[in-house]
Amino acid sequence: MAYSCLLDRQWTFEFVSDGCLELTGYAPDILYDSGDVTFNDIIAPEYKESVWTNRKQAAENKEKLNFEYEITTIDSKRKWVLEMGECVYDEKGDVIALEGIILDITDRKNIEDHLKYISEHDALTGLYNSYYLDLLLEKDSKKKYERKRAAISINLNTFYLLTAYSGYQYTQDMIKNVAFALSEYCTDKRLLFKTSEGRFVFYLRDYKDKNELIDFTETILGLLRTLFIQDRVSGGVGVVEIEQDQNNFDIDMIRRKLIIATENSIGIFDKDFKACFYNKELELEKNREKEIRKALSTIAVNDQGGELFLQYQPILDLETESICAFEALARLKTDELGSVSPAEFIPIAEKSKLIIPIGEKIILRALDFQKKLEEKGFKGIIIAINISVIQLLTPGFAEMLIEIIHKKKINPKNVVIEITESIFEYDFDFINSVLVELKKSGLALAIDDFGSGYSSLAREMNLNVNYIKIDKFFIDHILAADRPITGHIIEMAHKQGHYVVAEGVENIKQIQYLKEHGCDKVQGFLISKPLDENAAVKFINEYVNNY
Repeated sequence: MAYSCLLDRQWTFEFVSDGCLELTGYAPDILYDSGDVTFNDIIAPEYKESVWTNRKQAAENKEKLNFEYEITTIDSKRKWVLEMGECVYDEKGDVIALEGIILDITDRKNIEDHLKYISEHDALTGLYNSYYLDLLLEKDSKKKYERKRAAISINLNTFYLLTAYSGYQYTQDMIKNVAFALSEYCTDKRLLFKTSEGRFVFYLRDYKDKNELIDFTETILGLLRTLFIQDRVSGGVGVVEIEQDQNNFDIDMIRRKLIIATENSIGIFDKDFKACFYNKELELEKNREKEIRKALSTIAVNDQGGELFLQYQPILDLETESICAFEALARLKTDELGSVSPAEFIPIAEKSKLIIPIGEKIILRALDFQKKLEEKGFKGIIIAINISVIQLLTPGFAEMLIEIIHKKKINPKNVVIEITESIFEYDFDFINSVLVELKKSGLALAIDDFGSGYSSLAREMNLNVNYIKIDKFFIDHILAADRPITGHIIEMAHKQGHYVVAEGVENIKQIQYLKEHGCDKVQGFLISKPLDENAAVKFINEYVNNY
């Protein structure tokens, strides 16, 4: 629609083209002559003032008009229009008319709106995405009033494993169900985003205090536990309170804090959902974990791997009173970190999957020690090697281990593979099939730290193992009022045809009790602390000579 009008609020037209009918539904003469309906009447109410302001500014600054707004047609439909025009001035510089053209850009705006929606929303769930979260965080950071803000990240870290068992569509439907359930907790001050596959973020504004934040986090944890009570899905929830600092606002830092808090809430063998609030101490822990991971990465690719070494703890046969075995224990020491406990670096190795190459190095060194014992005349001494569930789940692990044993010409009967109770939390049937394969090759199998975690004697009955290693917790309580439980464990394990090894034996009275109840073997500081390779050889040599 081409036009020429006075510069007034009513758009007093002096000329209107025939395009007016198609654009607005009104014939040109209605807007031009009657005065019953003016063009200002059909401008959408929320744009009236801005349209007038833009026209005045264009006239005052002698600029061309270029402005988008919405109008309402005769049949009450909304249309987006683009107005382009300029003022006509007399010799004195006064505005005598505004001339221009108004174009229907509804289709273009619909496409733009659709593209904007796609860029700001997750395709699967329809929730806002990480891009829009970043925009909102940055926008809110520039506001000059104080408001409490926080982000709660939800990471379903193992949901993708369901794809292998239940199919891709099942996991996609599950994510949609989670999104729907979480959406029930959205308000105008609590927005939900799907930031990546298996990850959601709540963005909270204007909450009262940290107690309110804690209560809401507990509510979300309860919901997640209910949603995944049957599925093999675990995860974590990380919480970050966002500081209001306009000068130092950093979206990447907020993301990093969320990742640190969320990852810290996730245990590799933990099936429950837990929450973790970010703090500076957590940052220091993560920096240390980063350094440990760096050291492990170096060891994984370096054939020498001098920072990783093994110690060997003797195991005593109570019937023959002879040293029958050594347990190989991995140790880590670096110039930067000093000595790092296995309880600290092994979970990091498992989480990063570095346990696979590092575990192979441990196996090789432990078998070399067993070979060294044989060469020195100590025949039949067993070497016990701890194996992670991650290793057992690795395709071809059993074949690799058996091949190494054969290449080193070691009798498989002199090797014991120790596994922790965490195997019960994974694919029990698959892992049991791996254990069967190892057992058929002649290796012996042991459950380490029995009774400390998830397992039960009922499930242990169905597992193809030779040994049960009773956790130190029960040995420490032998002299307490509840000591009969250790004897019962020994008795029930024997009924299942298993040998029993007691860990953490530290005094004579414990030995006496264990002998009375038929325990087969013991290890602990009473016998010897873990020893370096040369010290272990010297220990067994002296033990044989003395006894």
